[in-house]
Amino acid sequence: MKNGAMKEIRLAPLMLALRLFAMRSGGAACLAVALFAAGLATWAWLLPQRAALQEELARPLPKASTLVEAPPPPTANENLSLFYATLGEKRYAEQQVRTLFDLAGKAGLALNQGEYKFAYDKASGVTSYQIALPVKGSYPNIWQFALEVLAAVPFAALDEVSFRRDTIADPVVEARLRITLYLKEGQ
Repeated sequence: MKNGAMKEIRLAPLMLALRLFAMRSGGAACLAVALFAAGLATWAWLLPQRAALQEELARPLPKASTLVEAPPPPTANENLSLFYATLGEKRYAEQQVRTLFDLAGKAGLALNQGEYKFAYDKASGVTSYQIALPVKGSYPNIWQFALEVLAAVPFAALDEVSFRRDTIADPVVEARLRITLYLKEGQ
Protein backbone atom coordinates (compact mmCIF):
# COMPACT_ATOMS: atom_id res chain seq x y z
CA MET A 1 0.00 0.00 0.00
CA LYS A 2 2.90 2.28 0.72
CA ASN A 3 4.31 1.56 -2.74
CA GLY A 4 0.99 2.57 -4.31
CA ALA A 5 1.08 5.89 -2.47
CA MET A 6 4.66 6.46 -3.60
CA LYS A 7 3.67 5.91 -7.22
CA GLU A 8 0.99 8.53 -6.90
CA ILE A 9 3.48 11.00 -5.51
CA ARG A 10 5.87 10.38 -8.37
CA LEU A 11 3.07 10.65 -10.92
CA ALA A 12 1.67 13.90 -9.57
CA PRO A 13 4.78 16.03 -10.38
CA LEU A 14 4.91 14.57 -13.88
CA MET A 15 1.27 15.46 -14.49
CA LEU A 16 1.90 18.95 -13.16
CA ALA A 17 4.89 19.35 -15.45
CA LEU A 18 2.82 18.20 -18.47
CA ARG A 19 0.02 20.59 -17.57
CA LEU A 20 2.45 23.53 -17.24
CA PHE A 21 4.12 22.61 -20.55
CA ALA A 22 0.74 22.52 -22.29
CA MET A 23 -0.23 25.92 -20.93
CA ARG A 24 3.12 27.53 -21.85
CA SER A 25 3.55 26.07 -25.32
CA GLY A 26 0.01 26.38 -26.70
CA GLY A 27 -2.25 24.15 -28.76
CA ALA A 28 0.03 23.65 -31.77
CA ALA A 29 2.91 22.28 -29.71
CA CYS A 30 0.56 20.01 -27.75
CA LEU A 31 -0.84 18.67 -31.01
CA ALA A 32 2.68 18.06 -32.33
CA VAL A 33 3.66 16.18 -29.18
CA ALA A 34 0.45 14.12 -29.31
CA LEU A 35 1.05 13.22 -32.98
CA PHE A 36 4.67 12.33 -32.19
CA ALA A 37 3.51 10.07 -29.34
CA ALA A 38 0.88 8.43 -31.58
CA GLY A 39 3.48 7.83 -34.31
CA LEU A 40 5.89 6.36 -31.77
CA ALA A 41 3.17 4.06 -30.42
CA THR A 42 2.21 2.96 -33.97
CA TRP A 43 5.83 2.25 -34.83
CA ALA A 44 6.24 0.20 -31.64
CA TRP A 45 3.08 -1.74 -32.50
CA LEU A 46 4.09 -2.42 -36.14
CA LEU A 47 7.67 -3.48 -35.42
CA PRO A 48 6.78 -7.00 -34.14
CA GLN A 49 4.34 -7.49 -37.01
CA ARG A 50 7.00 -6.58 -39.54
CA ALA A 51 9.38 -9.09 -37.98
CA ALA A 52 6.69 -11.80 -38.24
CA LEU A 53 6.07 -10.90 -41.89
CA GLN A 54 9.78 -11.09 -42.70
CA GLU A 55 9.96 -14.46 -40.98
CA GLU A 56 7.00 -15.69 -43.07
CA LEU A 57 8.61 -14.45 -46.29
CA ALA A 58 11.91 -16.13 -45.38
CA ARG A 59 10.31 -19.59 -45.27
CA PRO A 60 10.99 -21.68 -48.38
CA LEU A 61 8.13 -22.35 -50.80
CA PRO A 62 6.70 -25.88 -50.96
CA LYS A 63 8.25 -28.21 -53.49
CA ALA A 64 6.55 -28.49 -56.86
CA SER A 65 5.77 -32.16 -56.23
CA THR A 66 3.46 -31.26 -53.33
CA LEU A 67 1.42 -28.81 -55.40
CA VAL A 68 -1.74 -30.06 -57.11
CA GLU A 69 -1.45 -30.11 -60.86
CA ALA A 70 -4.42 -29.28 -63.03
CA PRO A 71 -5.59 -32.09 -65.27
CA PRO A 72 -4.72 -31.66 -68.92
CA PRO A 73 -7.43 -30.00 -70.99
CA PRO A 74 -9.72 -32.38 -72.85
CA THR A 75 -8.88 -33.21 -76.42
CA ALA A 76 -11.07 -32.19 -79.33
CA ASN A 77 -12.46 -35.72 -79.61
CA GLU A 78 -13.30 -35.79 -75.89
CA ASN A 79 -15.07 -32.43 -76.21
CA LEU A 80 -17.00 -33.68 -79.23
CA SER A 81 -18.09 -36.89 -77.50
CA LEU A 82 -19.15 -34.88 -74.43
CA PHE A 83 -21.18 -32.58 -76.70
CA TYR A 84 -23.02 -35.49 -78.31
CA ALA A 85 -23.55 -37.16 -74.91
CA THR A 86 -25.25 -34.00 -73.62
CA LEU A 87 -27.78 -33.80 -76.49
CA GLY A 88 -31.33 -34.90 -75.89
CA GLU A 89 -33.05 -37.55 -77.93
CA LYS A 90 -35.38 -36.46 -80.72
CA ARG A 91 -38.01 -39.05 -79.87
CA TYR A 92 -38.53 -37.39 -76.45
CA ALA A 93 -38.98 -33.84 -77.80
CA GLU A 94 -42.68 -33.75 -76.95
CA GLN A 95 -41.91 -34.75 -73.36
CA GLN A 96 -39.44 -31.86 -73.14
CA VAL A 97 -42.16 -29.47 -74.36
CA ARG A 98 -44.44 -30.88 -71.67
CA THR A 99 -41.65 -30.16 -69.15
CA LEU A 100 -41.60 -26.55 -70.34
CA PHE A 101 -45.36 -26.23 -69.83
CA ASP A 102 -45.11 -27.81 -66.36
CA LEU A 103 -42.34 -25.42 -65.34
CA ALA A 104 -44.37 -22.47 -66.62
CA GLY A 105 -47.31 -23.62 -64.49
CA LYS A 106 -45.10 -23.96 -61.40
CA ALA A 107 -43.77 -20.43 -61.99
CA GLY A 108 -47.33 -19.09 -62.15
CA LEU A 109 -47.17 -18.10 -65.81
CA ALA A 110 -49.96 -18.19 -68.36
CA LEU A 111 -48.72 -20.19 -71.33
CA ASN A 112 -51.34 -20.91 -73.96
CA GLN A 113 -49.53 -22.12 -77.06
CA GLY A 114 -46.21 -21.92 -78.75
CA GLU A 115 -44.65 -22.07 -82.17
CA TYR A 116 -42.47 -25.07 -82.95
CA LYS A 117 -39.97 -25.66 -85.72
CA PHE A 118 -37.60 -28.58 -86.41
CA ALA A 119 -34.35 -28.10 -88.33
CA TYR A 120 -31.64 -30.63 -89.16
CA ASP A 121 -27.95 -29.90 -89.68
CA LYS A 122 -26.45 -32.60 -91.93
CA ALA A 123 -22.83 -31.70 -91.14
CA SER A 124 -23.18 -32.25 -87.39
CA GLY A 125 -26.10 -34.66 -87.41
CA VAL A 126 -27.89 -32.49 -84.83
CA THR A 127 -31.56 -31.62 -84.90
CA SER A 128 -32.63 -28.31 -83.44
CA TYR A 129 -36.15 -27.85 -82.14
CA GLN A 130 -36.95 -24.17 -81.88
CA ILE A 131 -39.79 -23.23 -79.53
CA ALA A 132 -41.26 -19.74 -79.29
CA LEU A 133 -43.31 -19.34 -76.13
CA PRO A 134 -45.51 -16.32 -75.40
CA VAL A 135 -45.98 -16.11 -71.62
CA LYS A 136 -47.73 -13.73 -69.22
CA GLY A 137 -46.81 -13.18 -65.60
CA SER A 138 -44.63 -11.16 -63.29
CA TYR A 139 -41.12 -10.23 -64.34
CA PRO A 140 -39.38 -12.29 -61.61
CA ASN A 141 -41.54 -15.33 -62.40
CA ILE A 142 -40.62 -15.15 -66.08
CA TRP A 143 -36.91 -15.12 -65.24
CA GLN A 144 -37.40 -17.91 -62.71
CA PHE A 145 -39.08 -19.97 -65.42
CA ALA A 146 -36.27 -19.31 -67.92
CA LEU A 147 -33.59 -20.32 -65.42
CA GLU A 148 -35.49 -23.43 -64.34
CA VAL A 149 -35.84 -24.50 -67.98
CA LEU A 150 -32.07 -24.24 -68.46
CA ALA A 151 -31.47 -26.23 -65.27
CA ALA A 152 -34.03 -28.94 -66.04
CA VAL A 153 -33.17 -29.38 -69.72
CA PRO A 154 -29.37 -29.35 -70.13
CA PHE A 155 -29.53 -29.43 -73.93
CA ALA A 156 -31.73 -26.32 -74.12
CA ALA A 157 -30.54 -22.85 -75.06
CA LEU A 158 -32.34 -19.61 -74.31
CA ASP A 159 -31.92 -17.74 -77.59
CA GLU A 160 -34.09 -14.70 -77.04
CA VAL A 161 -36.25 -13.01 -74.42
CA SER A 162 -38.39 -9.98 -75.17
CA PHE A 163 -40.70 -8.17 -72.75
CA ARG A 164 -43.73 -5.97 -73.23
CA ARG A 165 -45.93 -4.18 -70.74
CA ASP A 166 -49.00 -2.08 -71.58
CA THR A 167 -48.54 0.42 -68.74
CA ILE A 168 -45.79 1.02 -66.21
CA ALA A 169 -48.13 0.23 -63.30
CA ASP A 170 -49.28 -3.07 -64.84
CA PRO A 171 -47.82 -5.97 -62.78
CA VAL A 172 -48.40 -8.45 -65.63
CA VAL A 173 -45.67 -8.59 -68.25
CA GLU A 174 -45.98 -10.23 -71.62
CA ALA A 175 -42.83 -11.99 -72.71
CA ARG A 176 -41.72 -14.06 -75.65
CA LEU A 177 -39.04 -16.65 -75.04
CA ARG A 178 -37.28 -18.45 -77.86
CA ILE A 179 -35.77 -21.71 -76.66
CA THR A 180 -33.88 -24.18 -78.80
CA LEU A 181 -33.53 -27.85 -77.89
CA TYR A 182 -30.54 -29.60 -79.46
CA LEU A 183 -31.37 -33.21 -80.19
CA LYS A 184 -29.85 -36.36 -81.67
CA GLU A 185 -31.48 -39.39 -83.20
CA GLY A 186 -32.28 -42.04 -80.59
CA GLN A 187 -30.24 -45.25 -80.44
